[in-house]
Amino acid sequence: LIMQSNGGVMSPELSSRFAVNTLLSGPAGGPVNGLFIGGIHGLDNLITVDMGGTSFDVCLIKDSRPAITTEGETGGYRVALPTLYIETIGAGGGSIASVDATGMLQVGPQSAGADPGPACYGKSGTEPTVTDADLILGYLSPDYFHGGAMKLNKSAAAKAIEERIAGKLGMSVNEAAEGIYKMININMALGVNLVSVAKGHNPRDFALVVAGGAGPIHAAMIARDQEIPLIIVPRGSSVFCASGMLMSDLKHDYVHTYTTELDKVDMNRVNEICSKLLDEAKSTLKTEGIPEDSIRVDFTVDIRYLGQFNEVNVALPMSSEGKVGEEDVKNLVELFHQTHDTLYGYSMAGAELELINIRLQAIGNTEKPKFKPSPRQAPDASKTLKNNRQVFFEGKEVNTPVYDGLMLKHGNMIFGPAIVEEPTTTIVVPPDFDLTCDSYDNYVMYRNDQKLEDIIAKLKKG
Repeated sequence: LIMQSNGGVMSPELSSRFAVNTLLSGPAGGPVNGLFIGGIHGLDNLITVDMGGTSFDVCLIKDSRPAITTEGETGGYRVALPTLYIETIGAGGGSIASVDATGMLQVGPQSAGADPGPACYGKSGTEPTVTDADLILGYLSPDYFHGGAMKLNKSAAAKAIEERIAGKLGMSVNEAAEGIYKMININMALGVNLVSVAKGHNPRDFALVVAGGAGPIHAAMIARDQEIPLIIVPRGSSVFCASGMLMSDLKHDYVHTYTTELDKVDMNRVNEICSKLLDEAKSTLKTEGIPEDSIRVDFTVDIRYLGQFNEVNVALPMSSEGKVGEEDVKNLVELFHQTHDTLYGYSMAGAELELINIRLQAIGNTEKPKFKPSPRQAPDASKTLKNNRQVFFEGKEVNTPVYDGLMLKHGNMIFGPAIVEEPTTTIVVPPDFDLTCDSYDNYVMYRNDQKLEDIIAKLKKG
């Protein structure tokens, strides 16, 4: 099966006919995996973030539904297909730090990439990057990068930061490294803000699912900035999106344009369009081996205030018989005003509305991987302690325990400050955070002035 940009998969045969549906499919597996991870804790309001070497991808999930856009763009061309709304900013482990003409520290969007990569890679790179700063601050081990398969050169990182940042700003290498760390965290927090606050959502009502090789190093700082109460780091976070593809269902989107003033809508015409779209969806999924009784469908409509340009997509209410009636249209009007107010901060009750499109998303369930929960262990995690090293937190060097993430089990507790290492990622647990493992051994991090069960209960209430 082939991943699509709408968060679903399709058969290879269909992908050869509709290749455009795969244009932005790379990050789309992340939110799908986020839904599975959040579901372990009964959470359906999530913000997923994925920080790799060059970029930071963020998506908001509300009521188990990832945000969707039809305003995607590739190579300067609009892609007017339903696509998971994922904001991408130039913030990754390879993001280059520099001092601009005004003497201000900048981090990204330029990246050193993988080759030559950060200065600490020892591949002739000379530009200071986020990874170099993470190494100087003690968050990364020079001997355990990629599980020890690659050694990091701390002296090269210090030299790059000294020559390009610290010397120009009149500060120490450690101070400059901390400045780089804080700056990239601010940039990523603004990315989270774009999908939450800017769209009428309060990030305090969401859990943060953090992935990517670099994401867990910065997770706590992003959560602190946005006042997000709970962080979940999945096992194998560096392959988060790829894992999500295994969780994806067959999914197809259909649209029919029907432009009319909403108070003049022809109900027979609406139901005729809905029936036509449904027949097409059933036919497509049948070719992919999905029986009719295993198909789930969601009808939505695009509506706007008459004379305005931007439409809003809202669910199309239907009767139990699968038909749209006059009462459903009345409910649609109220739902539109509520959604418009959430998105734009205002609504105009009584204003004329215009129907633009009728949409259908059809979903066929696929077989998912089966995971076995782990038995709860005692909180004591001392057997997983690897060593201690000096780590910088808020300008102070702290003797910090380092734990082997592969040995941590369900119920183990880690109290900040701490570092948790996996072969392909590192989790930074600041002094005001604690960390535990859930029933599937994912890492759960939260502020230590709160109880985990209270945080989850509050998030479930929304």
